[in-house]
Amino acid sequence: MKVAKRLFDLIISLVLLILLSPVLAAIICLVRLLLGSPILFRQLRPGLMAEPFTLLKFRTMRGARAGDGTLLPDDQRLTRFGHFLRRTSLDELPELINVLRGEMNLVGPRPLLIQYLDRYTPEQARRHEVKPGLTGWAQINGRNALTWEEKFKLDVWYVDHRSFWLDLKIILLTVWRVLGQKGISQPGHSTMPEFRGTRPDQK
Repeated sequence: MKVAKRLFDLIISLVLLILLSPVLAAIICLVRLLLGSPILFRQLRPGLMAEPFTLLKFRTMRGARAGDGTLLPDDQRLTRFGHFLRRTSLDELPELINVLRGEMNLVGPRPLLIQYLDRYTPEQARRHEVKPGLTGWAQINGRNALTWEEKFKLDVWYVDHRSFWLDLKIILLTVWRVLGQKGISQPGHSTMPEFRGTRPDQK
């Protein structure tokens, strides 16, 4: 299963990078023109067994700061072009490089922030028993319109039921969801609110 999954991920990632190379080149030029350098957003994220790796994405935000030097809220830094990249999931295409490196799978729980690690319940932390993915079970079942608790429950369900055929189903449904542009964010939020832990009544 692991060898077949790795081979499948490698082939699909390489094919996608080749087929989408004109799109990638266009996005690189537009990010450079509209947002400047760097073109890629790099951030440490927890991978398999919570081991950190550097996630790659296209930049979607300006580096604007307040008078005290702190970054402005995401809503104020997210550009119209950046919102378009997020809405279409084009900002995540560089993660195909993470897949080629073996840091991610095509399918798996999404890699979240390092600071969330000590906020998970033991059950929620099981999402790190597999490599993170470019897309996942939670992404085709509500994406960011879900609560954190709903997303983590779906992530753990995937960990317990993962298979090649389930991965194939998730990939095909992901294409449909991206085209439909559903579940991009929760009402009133342009980005997913920070996960601050699960209250006892939500566990």
